[in-house]
Amino acid sequence: MKMDDPSLLEFTGPYAARYRAFLETITSVRPALHRYCTRMTGSILDGEEVVQETLFHAYRKLDTFDDSRPLKPWLFRIAHNRCIDFLRRREVRQEAEALALAPDFVDAVEPVGPALDRAIEHMVLALPPKERACVLLKDVLGYSLEDIADLVDSTVGGVKAALSRGRLKLASLPEPLPAVRAARPEVSRLLQLYVERFNQRDWDGLKELISADARLRVVDRFAGPLVGSNYFVTYEHWPTAWRLAVGEVDGEPTVVIHLWDGNGWVAHSIVEIEFANSTITRIDDYYMCPWVLSTADSVDTGDVV
Repeated sequence: MKMDDPSLLEFTGPYAARYRAFLETITSVRPALHRYCTRMTGSILDGEEVVQETLFHAYRKLDTFDDSRPLKPWLFRIAHNRCIDFLRRREVRQEAEALALAPDFVDAVEPVGPALDRAIEHMVLALPPKERACVLLKDVLGYSLEDIADLVDSTVGGVKAALSRGRLKLASLPEPLPAVRAARPEVSRLLQLYVERFNQRDWDGLKELISADARLRVVDRFAGPLVGSNYFVTYEHWPTAWRLAVGEVDGEPTVVIHLWDGNGWVAHSIVEIEFANSTITRIDDYYMCPWVLSTADSVDTGDVV
């Protein structure tokens, strides 16, 4: 779904105002949605997948939405439920549910408190989903206890208890060490080759790296076959100066898109590339989602040549 497609702003009929309000709201709320989903799922890319599911589901259900309610909490509730579904699919819910059987009311503890430090924000992954959600919504996104209770389908007392448990556990955790993963030499070599040919606009050379059935996803724009698409043509005629570099995001090698701001190259967003047998099988381009890069715990933007 192309969220900023002009045709979507020309709604007519009984729900026209509702759809226009939806498009205006998601423009401002989407980075926060991504930040929440990223911390819930533990991955900036999984978080973006959940956001995509959330917006698609909300868009389809918009005709049933109650106009008397604000859109933002409704979107967050959908996102929260999608995150829980994601965690269940990953089969990490069992341990969390066992921990959630603890009493709902415990002595209040505020070792972390509001405005959770970004340096330890990702440590919420150590918490069960309910505590994780309550800490994120309260200490990171600033929601009220009442709003959180509505979003996670609990009570104010239950939210207070989950916050106390979650904050106490966070305070007892050691300071996290930066993730360090050894990149596979073949992946690094292929990414470097891709970047060099892309920067040289050697489109024929790039096509030699691509499998015939490779898939392309330009997030918020297009999903389909890479072969036969206008992907490379679009970049060739892009009005803003760009360069690619091989970098790392959360310890994983990736392609980083840099834009020229008049004074130098600034990291803007990322491109994830999948290989099989030294051949590109999938490209996920996050150019339209710069907040994906800003949400990462660790970023090495690489060197622009």
